[in-house]
Amino acid sequence: MTNTQSAKKVANLGVAWERAFGYVQAVKVKDTIYISGQLSHDGDGKLIAPAALDADGRPADFSQMEAQIRQTYVNAKTLLAEYGATLDDVVEETLFVLDVPSAFAAGSKVRKEMYGTDMPQCASNLIGVTSLAFPEQIVEITFRAVIDGSAD
Repeated sequence: MTNTQSAKKVANLGVAWERAFGYVQAVKVKDTIYISGQLSHDGDGKLIAPAALDADGRPADFSQMEAQIRQTYVNAKTLLAEYGATLDDVVEETLFVLDVPSAFAAGSKVRKEMYGTDMPQCASNLIGVTSLAFPEQIVEITFRAVIDGSAD
């Protein structure tokens, strides 16, 4: 974790596109943690469960949706832990997906698994988009969490 100024605490995962695009993975201001769009990469920045691409360079199917969503939550949990937080502290999440029906089916399962409950206690948005940062990427999730502001 890096302090850029006393009121703002930032965290990164050390993947190449942080520097290339010029952003941080998470920012904590007071009692709120804002997590940038997460995707399904490992610690080295290699995409986990990349979608197979068709001749036009677009995802050929969405069978990797569940695996990508699961790894995305794993990455979010890593960032939350930097601030002593967990998914229990998440108040809102937004899933940006290339295919809403497959994301709804996969997300319904994985969200319950990751949050450890049939009714995760956070607002959730599922938004269909036409493309994401990497061609093999079919989901990206942002998170907002609120924690006890005195726990720095």
